[in-house]
Amino acid sequence: MRELPSALKNHLASGATTLCQCWKIERSDGVVQGFTDHDQRLTFDNIEFQASSGLTPSETVSSLGLSIDSSEVDGALQSDVISEEALHRGAYDGAKVSVYLANWQDVSVRILLRSTEIGEVTCEDGAFRAELRGIMQRLNHVSGRLFENTCDADLGDERCRVDLDQQQFKTNGVVIDLLDPQTFTVSGLADYSAGWFDRGLLRWTSGENFNQQVEVDLQVKADPLDKIRIWLPMSSSIAVGDTFSIVAGCDKQFVTCREKFANSVNNRGFPHIPGNDAVFRSARSDGNNRGQALVD
Repeated sequence: MRELPSALKNHLASGATTLCQCWKIERSDGVVQGFTDHDQRLTFDNIEFQASSGLTPSETVSSLGLSIDSSEVDGALQSDVISEEALHRGAYDGAKVSVYLANWQDVSVRILLRSTEIGEVTCEDGAFRAELRGIMQRLNHVSGRLFENTCDADLGDERCRVDLDQQQFKTNGVVIDLLDPQTFTVSGLADYSAGWFDRGLLRWTSGENFNQQVEVDLQVKADPLDKIRIWLPMSSSIAVGDTFSIVAGCDKQFVTCREKFANSVNNRGFPHIPGNDAVFRSARSDGNNRGQALVD
């Protein structure tokens, strides 16, 4: 059982409390931000907890055992606090959140309630909602390797070893026409067959999305150009003339590894494991022989 600091215990026993919640967010890029649901700014641990963000918590459920505790916080999107662009580019993905209960009249009277991580984030109509996941969420992460048919390496990593800087796997292009926020026609891919860049990665080399990366959904031929569709919309608008680099995609199948990348020796899957068809095989007589034969 958690032991409350004596000062906080006395404050709670007084019958009239002046308590608020504070959130300290530590992003993976080193940025630290503080927020509070009090109507004035508070400062402790050399961090200023802003009240102007409109950040408000939902009901928090905590439980014993290995179940996952979760809660949510809602807030307004503000360019100088938390922007939609920062959320879209993943600046807050996996950020550590420390939640405090503090006496706003004397912030030295406080207690750390829990440490969580930011999970799913949604944005709509100038506001955002962030899921706060308890530390038990880490038990859901895969540790080690899975025994499965497909390769579990990432294309081009140290386990895959494909050199993605080769011309047949990487090229540059230019946006010629924007069809919708996720679909556009491009030049520069004429030497590549349709689908070559499906599941590949596109990195913007100019424009408002400079240096941001997104996964490619489809690449189809639209002679004399190519049409690209990306999985998710970008945080900023794509414009005609924006340039990008694009890398070939891999569906992690053994045949793709062998035929497209000539890299079957480094395939990290188990393509020859028995599938469901092996489970449902049955034995029967061939009619002329007393022996049994396995029939698919």
